[in-house]
Amino acid sequence: MGEEVTRKEDKRFITGRGNYVDDIKKPRMLHCEIVRSPHAHARIEDIDGSRAMALDGVVAVLTADDLLEHDLATMPTLMDDTQDVLVNDKVKFQSQEVAAVIATDRYVAKDGAEKVEVEYEVLDPVVDAEEALEEDAPLIREELDDQEDNHIFDWETGDKEETQEIFDAADVTVEEEMEYQRLHPAPIETCGCVADWDPGDDKMTVHMTSQAPHAHRTLFSQVSGIPEHKVRIVSPDVGGGFGNKVPIYPGYVVAAAASYVLERPVKWIEERSENIQTTGFARDYDMTGELAATEDGEIQGVKVDVLANHGAYNAAAQPSKFPAGFFNIFTGSYDIEAAYGSLTGVYTNTAPGGVAYRCSFRVTEAVYLIERMVKVLADELDVDPAEIRRKNFIPSDAFPYESATGWNYDSGDYEKALDKALEMADYDHYREEQQRRIEQDADKLIGIGISSFTEVVGAGPGKQCDIAGIEMFDSADLRVNPTGNAVLRVGVQTQGQGHETTFAQIVAEELGMDVDDIVVEHGDTDTEPYGLGTYGSRSTPVAGAATAVAARKVRDKAKSIAANELEAAEEDIEWDRESGEFHVAGAPDRSITITEIAAGAYMNHPGSEEPGLEATNYYDPPEMTYPFGSYIVIVEVDRETGEVDFEKFVAVDDCGNRINPMIIEGQIHGGLAQGIGTAMMEHVTYDDNGNVTGGDFMNYLLPTAKEIPNFETGHTVTPSPHHPIGAKGVGESPTVGSPPAIVNAVVDAMSHAGVSHVEMPMTPDVVWESLDEAGLAIEPSANVAFEFDDAGEEPADD
Repeated sequence: MGEEVTRKEDKRFITGRGNYVDDIKKPRMLHCEIVRSPHAHARIEDIDGSRAMALDGVVAVLTADDLLEHDLATMPTLMDDTQDVLVNDKVKFQSQEVAAVIATDRYVAKDGAEKVEVEYEVLDPVVDAEEALEEDAPLIREELDDQEDNHIFDWETGDKEETQEIFDAADVTVEEEMEYQRLHPAPIETCGCVADWDPGDDKMTVHMTSQAPHAHRTLFSQVSGIPEHKVRIVSPDVGGGFGNKVPIYPGYVVAAAASYVLERPVKWIEERSENIQTTGFARDYDMTGELAATEDGEIQGVKVDVLANHGAYNAAAQPSKFPAGFFNIFTGSYDIEAAYGSLTGVYTNTAPGGVAYRCSFRVTEAVYLIERMVKVLADELDVDPAEIRRKNFIPSDAFPYESATGWNYDSGDYEKALDKALEMADYDHYREEQQRRIEQDADKLIGIGISSFTEVVGAGPGKQCDIAGIEMFDSADLRVNPTGNAVLRVGVQTQGQGHETTFAQIVAEELGMDVDDIVVEHGDTDTEPYGLGTYGSRSTPVAGAATAVAARKVRDKAKSIAANELEAAEEDIEWDRESGEFHVAGAPDRSITITEIAAGAYMNHPGSEEPGLEATNYYDPPEMTYPFGSYIVIVEVDRETGEVDFEKFVAVDDCGNRINPMIIEGQIHGGLAQGIGTAMMEHVTYDDNGNVTGGDFMNYLLPTAKEIPNFETGHTVTPSPHHPIGAKGVGESPTVGSPPAIVNAVVDAMSHAGVSHVEMPMTPDVVWESLDEAGLAIEPSANVAFEFDDAGEEPADD
């Protein structure tokens, strides 16, 4: 633990030997192409697949009527709603699944899909959550009993009366409206599967892009009626997930149904536009935040009101017992006396979702809100944003700490992380430079943004979190072979996080073994122990804990075998973590390693023990863990163009005890890059007709190496007191903490002129408009009206 062990899995990835779903090829395999609605809201009057069936190679055209025969026309979401697999009455968002063409070749299937004729009666759509609640808004979910409007749920947390009393008596109150725009996780690999029904064994095997293979097996069984022991889910190498591969999508069900009916393997692979337009989106929260404080900046209360666009179905992929996930951590890193939050969920004619895009179930939205509001308060009081944070942090000696909304923070030292970030950023120097440029009316302004965030990860305690009623434990099965190497099987599924290395390091630390002697297996429900999957930074906090406990069980048994091998009483045997050996107390030269013990476990085991050296652990965490950090972003804002350039980007994280610093660093770099995309570029957009206008990589912009600055990273270490190895999780912290830091920096560049907020994504035109409204913009002076000759070429002397 703590060593920068090179990732074991990278050899196959960088040499092109990864095995992804689209690499799966089976004899007699067919291909599935989905027919999708061009309309956001329309009744289906007729579906005619005859022209498609006339194509050579087309085997079947499936509609909802075909699925109804097998009770597969609908499927449950993870939020107690029901979603159409294929639609037979009314489509509710653009590109919704209407029919499927099954063919011998992927391109024939695509040609066939284009020939399926669907007659629609087009209806008025509504894509805006606020408009969806208006009395005259089109009713989207007509099929639901007693559904008379587009309202889904109301949820609240905290003490409303106490919070209002504090606001009524407060010296200062501030309020800001902000939008966390609809985003898409956009993993490199789109979603897909290969379903293979074996009629000889009555068994369904599905290779699929899954972040939670065991949970998906259970759901597949519930939907299909196939006994769970006859369903096998295999999740091979997964090219990124970020929450996008937690839900079950209609394409999976259609491919499985087609394989069941046709008794041949069926492959379904999305195109990029399908992935962005129809699979689980993230965010889409309209938020209003309020803070109450004293004149000297002590925050006393916080209020938040949210309007959440859930799309056409309530399909948010989050396992908590709260409709808004973990959003009630919106008090952040601060010791706030009272808090109240309310949230309303709404149906619209947009794709369903609300996945935890590299965050722990709406924590990103909560952190964005509180970190933006602290900046608003600092500007209102004309107080340094760093000092107002320092004044309000939860003290390091106050942990474990219960927040005003009932969260039990395990440990933290927020001031230490902030101080380190300030030093790394040369904060005082840039404050002076900022003032100098303001005084000189410089063309480029300096902005300094801070985000001191706390995240909650490790879903979860079974008392708070479940999927389809299954509590959120996770598992590890460890077996040491007679020759002294080991196989660890875990219930979580990697999508690039480095599990095969990290978990091997945990075992190596606990048993004194070489990392290269430990193989980590995952992703096959026929061989791995039941687990709830990888998302919400739960791998290390939950499966890592299960791994450590399983290894300790093995070590306990090994102690008995060591006593037998060393011919000593078991109570005289001691474990030396430094050397990775057992030795006889008082006689360190009489020692034995786990590798040597393994042979004895199979060939000379003591009579009091069973043969073998293995253990299994199912770990249900007593509480979640609370990683935290302080990020400081320094930007230059061009008053003429609205362009934003990063001068410095400092990220200090605390994820408790660190297992592999190199893997942590990689996770942080990736998350910071995604945070830049969130703040500056990414947005799934719709026009008034419900057409997706940001549904491909021509219009949904992702950051490239050109947009990514050099990151300066640092860390502090505050172990979690209840985790077996003191670890907390880190993979999502940078995506959570960086957007508010970036927005705070851009706002800070203009706050001297009264700018309090800039909406994401902060594209140059958006920033320039803010500059212009504040009287800071410089009219472009470099525009040149070129004249061209008759050949269309610019004159050489222009």
